[in-house]
Amino acid sequence: MNHGLLLIDKHAGCTSHDVVQQGRRLLRQRKVGHCGTLDPAATGLLVLTAGNATRLTRFLIRAPKVYSGTIRFGIETDTYDGAGQVVAEQPVEGLTQERIEAAMAGFVGEIDQFAPSYSAKKVKGQKLYELARRGEEVPRESKLVTIYELVATGPLVGDEIPFRLGCSSGTYARTLAHDLGQTLGCGGHLSSLRRLKVGSFTIEQATSIAELEARSQQEEFLDAEDATAFLGDSWIPFDQIPLPFGEIVTDTQQQQRIQQGQTILARDLEGEEGDWVKVVGRRGRFIAVGSIIERIGGRNVGVIQPKVVFK
Repeated sequence: MNHGLLLIDKHAGCTSHDVVQQGRRLLRQRKVGHCGTLDPAATGLLVLTAGNATRLTRFLIRAPKVYSGTIRFGIETDTYDGAGQVVAEQPVEGLTQERIEAAMAGFVGEIDQFAPSYSAKKVKGQKLYELARRGEEVPRESKLVTIYELVATGPLVGDEIPFRLGCSSGTYARTLAHDLGQTLGCGGHLSSLRRLKVGSFTIEQATSIAELEARSQQEEFLDAEDATAFLGDSWIPFDQIPLPFGEIVTDTQQQQRIQQGQTILARDLEGEEGDWVKVVGRRGRFIAVGSIIERIGGRNVGVIQPKVVFK
């Protein structure tokens, strides 16, 4: 049961690393990681990888994300959220629902975005927040991200408005809140954030650390080969992990070649040269992730080179 994904509903006040540490203890598995950081003040879906699943992080971390939250206008902070120090205040008179919604629409699509100075992003091995805390100059490097959706989900009440955000991996909701405030001319910051979805995984599937703590005390949990009976939808067994690319099923001979690091010829193959593919054995075992290194003519036939092999 130690290989798979665990969907956690993170509570406010802890870091993503804290949740990983707790996952290691409760799952009794040293190899635990996560697929996308949540800030300490944020809540919601954190996807933990356990055992062999940690080798899939680079594929899973690219999944698009969906958030809900609130933005407070008129106050800017150095961290772009409510945890930071106030650096500027401006009146919000004249701010309307219509102006906010129009400004939000202007962020939808591909945009260049700068990471907040107080963030865990690394530049030349240094985390930006470490530089900021020491009072050193923080490098400014932009990144192209995609905003699929940014809409108000309720009315403007006082100086706050609720929103829903759908975005590509690596997008900073804090930066969006800050930039939206700049666009409206009154400043603003992210006052709350909750992650609702990561790829195909939803917050409704997740369990809390407290619930996991209670279930892990059961003797049957310790001996179980499959944690699904105890964790339900919050546990994704290794063989059932969905990946954002095609899948092929191999026969016995092909499986032996894959596990020896050798190429195979696959039929009914979707994708182009360079694309990834999930390789599954006939009994449904997830045995490798491979790359399409050659397509044969105009047919759905190609050569697969294994890149990540699970013994």
